[in-house]
Amino acid sequence: MKLGEIYRKAVAKGIELDPRGAAEVARELERAKKDFDDLKERDRKRYDAERLKNPYSDTRILHGDPEKEVRKILAGIDMEVGEVLLADRLKERGNAIDLILAHHPEGRAMARLYDVMGMQSGILLKYGVPINVAEDIMEERIKEVERRMLPINHTRAVDAARLLDIPFMCVHTPTDNAVTDYLQRIFDDKKPYTVSDAIDILEEIPEYADAVRETVGPKVVCGSGKRKAGKVFVDMTGGTGGSKKAFEKLCASGVGTVVGMHISEDHRKEAEKNHMNVVIAGHISSDTLGINLLLDSVLPPDVEVISASGFRRIIRT
Repeated sequence: MKLGEIYRKAVAKGIELDPRGAAEVARELERAKKDFDDLKERDRKRYDAERLKNPYSDTRILHGDPEKEVRKILAGIDMEVGEVLLADRLKERGNAIDLILAHHPEGRAMARLYDVMGMQSGILLKYGVPINVAEDIMEERIKEVERRMLPINHTRAVDAARLLDIPFMCVHTPTDNAVTDYLQRIFDDKKPYTVSDAIDILEEIPEYADAVRETVGPKVVCGSGKRKAGKVFVDMTGGTGGSKKAFEKLCASGVGTVVGMHISEDHRKEAEKNHMNVVIAGHISSDTLGINLLLDSVLPPDVEVISASGFRRIIRT
């Protein structure tokens, strides 16, 4: 399978599973096209043309020829300089790697991580938060994350891959969309009565069962397992954690429990203040689930995946 085909299929699957709905994503791409058409010629040359086809700035081919045939992938959560060197070392031992696949963005995909955060406004809209409110509370948080990205030396891993000439790609939001869609469907179907019931549902999933064995399984960090779960909102996509002001709005719209990957202490306190139950399913385990779901839908059986950097391949199909 060619590198470019893997990339295009991953983006397409991300759009299909986007919690905002494919129609809303199509409108976003139309807006990107209009913005591009309105640019001066000088600015068009600097424009990232991938934005016209791919709504996820944190998902890119970072190095490599899209026509490259891929038979073996080294996949992991954080694929940095050490993992690039690992790929080269595996090659020396006769285990040639055709592609390094990272979940967390590197290079220019990391630098523009904040660009995908706008999708969180559309997700909040689906859960009853008026769009004007959702966009307003997200604006401050997006700018905060943008400022945080400015001093990061984001090209280190990509530079290493370039020097060793190992194709490198990151797939972030599409995999997060996959895990969000998968879990939301399960919770909507099973309708856990208590927060503990939600934990039990998670622990039946192999990736979270593995996390339990590693002592980092799902955990209630706000509220109590004995409380009624109410409406469950799976919050696992949109770049990174959103605005802490969202908890007040979600509570007002009828959400009783948020299931997420991780949460800052400031966000946890805000959830507590608004009487919200919060279950942290686990960061690495949730990312692993998302990658597995996406790879199941994208890769043919003859492409081998070698697991690294916290990821464990579990095939469902």
